[in-house]
Amino acid sequence: MSDCLFCDIVKKKVKANFIFESKELLAFEDIRPQAPIHILIIPKKHIPTLNDLKEEDKAMMGELFLTAKEIARAQGISATGYRTVFNCNHDSGQAVYHLHLHLLGGRRMSWPPG
Repeated sequence: MSDCLFCDIVKKKVKANFIFESKELLAFEDIRPQAPIHILIIPKKHIPTLNDLKEEDKAMMGELFLTAKEIARAQGISATGYRTVFNCNHDSGQAVYHLHLHLLGGRRMSWPPG
């Protein structure tokens, strides 16, 4: 995708504070953090929304959540708690149409979120 901010981050055309990288995933700090720790974990493959996932993406989605767990541990928030969030389309607040998991922590979260 030629006009996708996250694809440009994957290609290292746009700078980001990288936290983690694997063959399929990339994690970096959100530029507008909503918590003391706010990390975005994305597939390197361009997938616009959760609605666009395919059967072939199952393993990558599992890796995404396991990566979130490991990053939470490394960031020191696994014991106190953290939140993982996907937004899907406009009404949910999705601003960048490249699938991304928000990993938020470092403060007490309220409910309902939004």
